[in-house]
Amino acid sequence: MTQKTRKWVLVAAARPNFMKIAPLIRAIAEHNRVNGSSIKPLLVHTGQHYDDNMSDEFFRDLALPDPDVHLGIGSGSHAEQTGRVMIAFEEVLLKERPDLIVVVGDVNSTIACTLAAVKLHIPLAHVEAGLRSFDRRMPEEINRLVTDVLADYLFTPSAEADENLLREGIPREKIFLVGDVMVDSLLFNLELAKKRPILDHLGLAQTADRYALVTLHRPSNVDDKASFKRIVGAMLKIAARLPVLFPMHPRTRKQVDAFGLGNAFIFHKTPELCTEGGKSLIHVFEPLGYLDFLSLMAHAAVVLTDSGGIQEETTVLGIPCITLRDTTERPITLTEGTNVLVHNDPERIVAEAKRALAGKGRKGSCPAIWDGRTAERIVRILSKGVMS
Repeated sequence: MTQKTRKWVLVAAARPNFMKIAPLIRAIAEHNRVNGSSIKPLLVHTGQHYDDNMSDEFFRDLALPDPDVHLGIGSGSHAEQTGRVMIAFEEVLLKERPDLIVVVGDVNSTIACTLAAVKLHIPLAHVEAGLRSFDRRMPEEINRLVTDVLADYLFTPSAEADENLLREGIPREKIFLVGDVMVDSLLFNLELAKKRPILDHLGLAQTADRYALVTLHRPSNVDDKASFKRIVGAMLKIAARLPVLFPMHPRTRKQVDAFGLGNAFIFHKTPELCTEGGKSLIHVFEPLGYLDFLSLMAHAAVVLTDSGGIQEETTVLGIPCITLRDTTERPITLTEGTNVLVHNDPERIVAEAKRALAGKGRKGSCPAIWDGRTAERIVRILSKGVMS
């Protein structure tokens, strides 16, 4: 007897989402093949990302299919973005009548699609549930809290996330410890990424493991002039020792210009030689695709970041990670991984970088459940309909 086709809507909004959605789409296809099931994934791209070209590059790198629906929301304030996504996504749900919605991460589209789904009484799964920074000044923290309260299935990456949810009164039967789905993407693509010619383009092929990699975009770091200047000053001291590579977020670049900090940087139009000229300056280029960035991260001596996901990826790769924040929603990267928190303290930033370059950075280990099979576990649980 032919099985009833079940329609699952998978929501992607920004680049970190794409890395979490790609393994789920692969796992659904494999589940259908092995079990003869008929799960039809419907990929909805909200367009929250500020740069469509960058989104397209990530889709190519991750071998994601073209979105079935592109909402084209664009940028705006938190309220504007959330409201526009809710309105547009509700129209999709009313038309498609899916059996399940899957949201990932903690961006504005995550909470917006959650609200639209639960008001239409459509079951909702949250992948990467239970993460908490305990800092409600972060908009992502609000998005996480509200999404987890409303979701029917909460898929967590670590035991600490389970504990957070239980402490908040979430019923245990809704919580599933499955691992980190972003690690699925990393492990699946790592060898391919290492073959990319990005190190040759940058003149670093012969000096792999002797450069620092930076990402920086959070308002607390780049929208406050004093904070940003402290961080740049620390990066310049690191740049006196080895090349510092900075694929720069567009909003960060705007702040560099606004604060008059351009003299600290060499701006490259494309990734090109970073070993000649401009010693002791920071090499800046446009944000990279997923595979090129993964290659740079895998070969770096140290990574400096304020991103959440990169804390996890460096832990898996065994690369020292210096996080320019005073809290993290991923404490497992501190207790088991390679991560340290330094906030925006220039002395601590430089000291931790020196430790890493001397081979004395944190020597962490990858949590056992981060094994590349998280998406497989999620799809298996959802296909059984354990909440029905």
